[in-house]
Amino acid sequence: MAFRFFVVVYIFCFPSCFAQTQDTISIQNIKIKDTLVLQKSTVLDTISGATVILKDSVVTDNTFTVKTIEATIDSISITNLKDDEYVLRLDEAWYDELYSNRLYDTIYKTVTELDFKLVDYPELHTDTLKARLKELDARTPFNVEYNPSLESVIKSYLKHRRKSIQKLITLSQFYFPMFERELDLYDIPLEVKYLAIVESALKPRARSRVGATGLWQFMFGTGKEYGLDVSSYVDERSDPIKSTEAAAKYLARLYKIFGDWDLALAAYNSGPGNVGKAIRRSGGYRNYWNIRHNLPRETAGYLPAFLANMYIFEYAKEHGFKNYKPEFAYFETDTVRVKQMITLDQVSEATGTPIEELQFLNPSYKLDIIPFIKGENYVLRLPRDVVGTFVNNEDRIYAFAKAEFDKREKPMPKFSNADSKTTYRVKSGDYLGKISRLYGVRVSDIKKWNGLRSNNLKIGQRLTIFPRKPNVNATSSAKEAVKPVPIKGETINYKVKGGDSLWSISQKFPGVSVQNIKDWNGISGNKLKPGMILKIAKI
Repeated sequence: MAFRFFVVVYIFCFPSCFAQTQDTISIQNIKIKDTLVLQKSTVLDTISGATVILKDSVVTDNTFTVKTIEATIDSISITNLKDDEYVLRLDEAWYDELYSNRLYDTIYKTVTELDFKLVDYPELHTDTLKARLKELDARTPFNVEYNPSLESVIKSYLKHRRKSIQKLITLSQFYFPMFERELDLYDIPLEVKYLAIVESALKPRARSRVGATGLWQFMFGTGKEYGLDVSSYVDERSDPIKSTEAAAKYLARLYKIFGDWDLALAAYNSGPGNVGKAIRRSGGYRNYWNIRHNLPRETAGYLPAFLANMYIFEYAKEHGFKNYKPEFAYFETDTVRVKQMITLDQVSEATGTPIEELQFLNPSYKLDIIPFIKGENYVLRLPRDVVGTFVNNEDRIYAFAKAEFDKREKPMPKFSNADSKTTYRVKSGDYLGKISRLYGVRVSDIKKWNGLRSNNLKIGQRLTIFPRKPNVNATSSAKEAVKPVPIKGETINYKVKGGDSLWSISQKFPGVSVQNIKDWNGISGNKLKPGMILKIAKI
């Protein structure tokens, strides 16, 4: 679009005159008639705000005649583009639902706090529920027989959680076709798809207080055991397909152990050991409902929550729930194997796909960066109508990405596998922000991993960390970060001998603790080397 500006300035016999034009680039287009007087004039560039002094401008009859100046919009500048405000608000609400953990937190709370009290819900008569559960029991390998505890959970969900359930029903239309395909490959009952609702509320980046992650809530070690890679860039526990395949393998193994799907699900939640102990403490019973009182509190509500969700989803129409079409359907997406490192925001800019859509479709990339590693097949999932655009312009897109990386002030973090968790011991002067920067993680992550409800830390407290920064461990990194605490007053130099430990040295100096010695000498771990000189305050 071009804009036209007309500026005419009238001058009434003053010593100097002002003439305004739109663009200093087009100053040469000013036409002059009947030259009589030479004088200075000022031209104001309304685009840049700069003032240009024109020498020898010409005045005839006190009037400047200025030619129309056409300004061309810079095609590179897109900062003034605007979206439809109403639709934008709708998009923000949808993306908030995709990424918010509120739904996951609600599910987690209801499972752990089930009290099985009688719920008044006249819309569902007990006889109707019994008939439907009997019908459901006939077509599933799970034990879906009626009991008052299950009835209370179902009615409680229908009465108090209708809004959450409707959201889950809508979101399930994206994930369930994907789940069913993987479960069928391993001969797992398709109803197991409802387990992901109880585990994560269908949030691929959901993380529990103890560090379990993804749609199927894999702990770090279990995920590694079943082939889910965790690195600086990638957490495959959040990959919908790979994590579902791992969950299917794990459940198949648990079923082989217990020979009962109810017990297999209980073992999935609390571990085979806890289920085995519950069977022993219950006198050898192998029915979930007979051993439930001997299971951990969360697991005691786990299977009832699973069965309640199964019932509600299977009879959603009867209870007035709607099958709204989700923003995406699984079959409407496809994958492209990446040929070089690229970020989701670069893909967004190149294809015009909103970054929120790309994040939703590619949840396993922790930093929104897709790495290119020899021997690994990292893929980018895109809406199907975007795949063709990406493939047809791959060379240009990758060239754009490379140019962007080359312009960065700071290099991208190096790829490294996170082979194990790290334990960090809190020292004097530590706070969560400092520790989070040390390991390249979020404060919220540290709080979730360690079940912290506040930001308060205690000296000596041990924190479990899953570092994102490469080559970070509790000892070497802490050494770099710890600075010796200045000692006021006189000091004693102690030379470490073979067999010495921090504790044995502290015993030689009354009133001195192990932590004192570590603080005074900037020591983070407990290892000492013979010959080291330690400074000890003279108390």
